[in-house]
Amino acid sequence: MARDPYERFAERYDLFFGSFDDHDPVIVEFFRALFERHNVRSVLDCACGTGRDLHLFRSLGFEVYGSDISEAMLAQAERNLASCGENVPLARVDFRELRRHYDRDFDAVVCLSSSFFEVPDEAELLKAFSSMHGVLREGGILVLTSGTSDKMWREKPRFIPEVNRGDFTRLFVIDYMGKGARFNVLDIYHGEAHRDLQLWSITYNRVYLRDDLERVLEAADFRELQFFGSYLFQPYDTATSDTLIAVAQKRDSRGLSERVAREMTSREL
Repeated sequence: MARDPYERFAERYDLFFGSFDDHDPVIVEFFRALFERHNVRSVLDCACGTGRDLHLFRSLGFEVYGSDISEAMLAQAERNLASCGENVPLARVDFRELRRHYDRDFDAVVCLSSSFFEVPDEAELLKAFSSMHGVLREGGILVLTSGTSDKMWREKPRFIPEVNRGDFTRLFVIDYMGKGARFNVLDIYHGEAHRDLQLWSITYNRVYLRDDLERVLEAADFRELQFFGSYLFQPYDTATSDTLIAVAQKRDSRGLSERVAREMTSREL
């Protein structure tokens, strides 16, 4: 079995955030409003990492499941959720093969924080999106989020400060390589009691932007695609948006049949 690339990073991952259970109210309201709009009751986070978004969804009252390919991240998720008194079903599953594990459908599947960059090419991305499509109920939605926008990819910043508080700084150092990139995460501990520097890197063979997502989502038979540039539901702008959010809906054959019947009736009248 290939070595888990997150083995050395899982315990430090949550240093991105101030507290595991402290969520940005704008993001909370985004998911609350989006899921309410689409009658969501059950959610599968198919790249749940350390479980922070699972906690967010549980706090909103949804039935929540989490899966991830990384054993280290799942172990950290279990510890994090237990510390908050939460018991969320977790499973080690490749998001290209969700139906092998789940024999039920969900109202929403989410794949957040650029997790879909893990697949190396569009053929594998299509396999992933088709897998996510396969465990959605008719009319259910897939939500994708990424901090790598068209604007960022065009400007190609080399250094991005992610965290700078008290005695800790986290810096992204990005190596751009054709259509892919290596994200180096530099953690600097500069307190009186602890001075250290730790480096962790992840390489993505392919970075997927708005047009890539649209093309592959449509190939996976998703419809009603929407792209937002912020968690305030602002339309995505390739020139100015710093965040890329995609919402795609699985075709509802019942709703489609009803619309066709209405159109036929109106033509007959």
